[in-house]
Amino acid sequence: MAHARRLLAATFAALATAIVAPAVHAACRDCGTVIDLKKVEKEGEASGAGAVLGGIAGGVLGHQIGSGRGNTAATVAGAAGGAYAGHQIEKNRNKTVSYEVIVEMEDGARRTFTYREPSGFRMGEKVRIVDHKLRHR
Repeated sequence: MAHARRLLAATFAALATAIVAPAVHAACRDCGTVIDLKKVEKEGEASGAGAVLGGIAGGVLGHQIGSGRGNTAATVAGAAGGAYAGHQIEKNRNKTVSYEVIVEMEDGARRTFTYREPSGFRMGEKVRIVDHKLRHR
Protein backbone atom coordinates (compact mmCIF):
# COMPACT_ATOMS: atom_id res chain seq x y z
CA MET A 1 0.00 0.00 0.00
CA ALA A 2 2.82 2.44 0.86
CA HIS A 3 4.47 1.56 -2.42
CA ALA A 4 1.27 2.39 -4.31
CA ARG A 5 0.97 5.74 -2.51
CA ARG A 6 4.57 6.64 -3.36
CA LEU A 7 4.01 5.67 -6.98
CA LEU A 8 0.78 7.70 -7.11
CA ALA A 9 2.50 10.71 -5.48
CA ALA A 10 5.43 10.52 -7.89
CA THR A 11 3.08 10.29 -10.87
CA PHE A 12 1.05 13.24 -9.61
CA ALA A 13 4.22 15.32 -9.05
CA ALA A 14 5.53 14.53 -12.53
CA LEU A 15 2.20 15.37 -14.11
CA ALA A 16 1.93 18.65 -12.18
CA THR A 17 5.47 19.63 -13.18
CA ALA A 18 4.77 18.88 -16.84
CA ILE A 19 1.61 20.99 -16.82
CA VAL A 20 2.99 23.96 -14.87
CA ALA A 21 6.60 24.09 -16.15
CA PRO A 22 7.18 26.00 -19.41
CA ALA A 23 8.64 24.20 -22.39
CA VAL A 24 12.40 23.93 -22.15
CA HIS A 25 13.13 25.57 -25.51
CA ALA A 26 10.22 25.62 -27.87
CA ALA A 27 11.21 26.68 -31.38
CA CYS A 28 10.18 30.23 -32.19
CA ARG A 29 8.92 30.21 -35.77
CA ASP A 30 9.19 34.02 -35.98
CA CYS A 31 12.73 34.19 -34.60
CA GLY A 32 16.04 34.22 -36.43
CA THR A 33 19.55 35.61 -36.75
CA VAL A 34 20.84 38.30 -39.13
CA ILE A 35 23.31 36.54 -41.44
CA ASP A 36 23.95 39.20 -44.09
CA LEU A 37 23.51 42.91 -44.80
CA LYS A 38 23.59 44.25 -48.36
CA LYS A 39 23.48 47.66 -49.99
CA VAL A 40 21.70 47.30 -53.34
CA GLU A 41 22.09 50.00 -55.98
CA LYS A 42 19.75 49.86 -58.95
CA GLU A 43 20.78 51.90 -61.96
CA GLY A 44 18.23 54.51 -62.89
CA GLU A 45 16.43 54.56 -66.20
CA ALA A 46 16.53 57.48 -68.58
CA SER A 47 13.49 58.70 -70.48
CA GLY A 48 15.51 60.56 -73.12
CA ALA A 49 14.60 64.00 -71.80
CA GLY A 50 18.06 64.39 -70.24
CA ALA A 51 19.73 63.56 -73.54
CA VAL A 52 17.54 66.02 -75.46
CA LEU A 53 18.13 68.87 -73.01
CA GLY A 54 21.84 68.08 -72.78
CA GLY A 55 22.11 67.95 -76.58
CA ILE A 56 20.45 71.35 -76.94
CA ALA A 57 22.64 72.92 -74.25
CA GLY A 58 25.80 71.33 -75.69
CA GLY A 59 24.89 72.45 -79.22
CA VAL A 60 24.34 76.04 -78.07
CA LEU A 61 27.66 76.08 -76.23
CA GLY A 62 29.49 74.43 -79.13
CA HIS A 63 28.03 77.00 -81.55
CA GLN A 64 29.77 79.74 -79.56
CA ILE A 65 33.15 78.39 -80.66
CA GLY A 66 34.87 79.26 -83.93
CA SER A 67 33.40 80.10 -87.31
CA GLY A 68 32.71 78.28 -90.59
CA ARG A 69 33.40 74.56 -90.60
CA GLY A 70 34.99 74.75 -87.13
CA ASN A 71 31.78 76.25 -85.83
CA THR A 72 29.70 73.44 -87.34
CA ALA A 73 32.05 70.77 -85.95
CA ALA A 74 31.98 72.39 -82.50
CA THR A 75 28.17 72.59 -82.59
CA VAL A 76 27.89 68.88 -83.51
CA ALA A 77 30.48 67.84 -80.92
CA GLY A 78 28.82 69.99 -78.26
CA ALA A 79 25.42 68.51 -79.03
CA ALA A 80 26.77 64.94 -78.89
CA GLY A 81 28.68 65.53 -75.68
CA GLY A 82 25.75 67.35 -74.11
CA ALA A 83 23.35 64.54 -75.06
CA TYR A 84 25.62 61.93 -73.48
CA ALA A 85 26.13 64.00 -70.33
CA GLY A 86 22.39 64.72 -70.03
CA HIS A 87 21.59 61.02 -70.40
CA GLN A 88 24.07 60.08 -67.66
CA ILE A 89 22.84 62.82 -65.32
CA GLU A 90 19.24 61.65 -65.72
CA LYS A 91 20.22 58.02 -65.03
CA ASN A 92 22.15 59.02 -61.90
CA ARG A 93 19.26 61.13 -60.68
CA ASN A 94 16.87 58.18 -61.05
CA LYS A 95 19.21 55.66 -59.36
CA THR A 96 17.76 53.91 -56.30
CA VAL A 97 19.56 52.50 -53.27
CA SER A 98 18.03 49.98 -50.88
CA TYR A 99 19.33 48.00 -47.94
CA GLU A 100 18.64 44.29 -47.46
CA VAL A 101 18.75 42.39 -44.18
CA ILE A 102 18.97 38.62 -44.69
CA VAL A 103 17.74 36.55 -41.76
CA GLU A 104 18.13 32.83 -41.17
CA MET A 105 15.06 31.69 -39.27
CA GLU A 106 15.28 29.08 -36.50
CA ASP A 107 13.61 26.55 -38.82
CA GLY A 108 16.44 27.04 -41.37
CA ALA A 109 14.47 29.18 -43.85
CA ARG A 110 15.94 32.47 -45.07
CA ARG A 111 13.98 35.72 -45.27
CA THR A 112 15.01 39.04 -46.80
CA PHE A 113 13.77 42.41 -45.52
CA THR A 114 14.32 45.51 -47.67
CA TYR A 115 14.64 49.06 -46.33
CA ARG A 116 15.06 52.49 -47.95
CA GLU A 117 17.53 53.58 -45.26
CA PRO A 118 20.17 51.61 -43.32
CA SER A 119 18.20 49.51 -40.83
CA GLY A 120 20.45 49.49 -37.77
CA PHE A 121 20.55 45.68 -37.61
CA ARG A 122 23.93 44.00 -37.13
CA MET A 123 25.39 40.70 -38.33
CA GLY A 124 24.71 37.91 -35.82
CA GLU A 125 21.93 39.85 -34.10
CA LYS A 126 18.92 37.89 -32.86
CA VAL A 127 15.68 39.20 -34.36
CA ARG A 128 11.96 38.44 -34.39
CA ILE A 129 9.23 39.10 -36.97
CA VAL A 130 6.28 41.00 -35.50
CA ASP A 131 3.38 42.06 -37.78
CA HIS A 132 5.49 41.24 -40.87
CA LYS A 133 8.26 43.60 -39.65
CA LEU A 134 11.71 42.78 -38.37
CA ARG A 135 12.31 43.69 -34.70
CA HIS A 136 15.30 43.44 -32.35
CA ARG A 137 14.93 40.59 -29.88
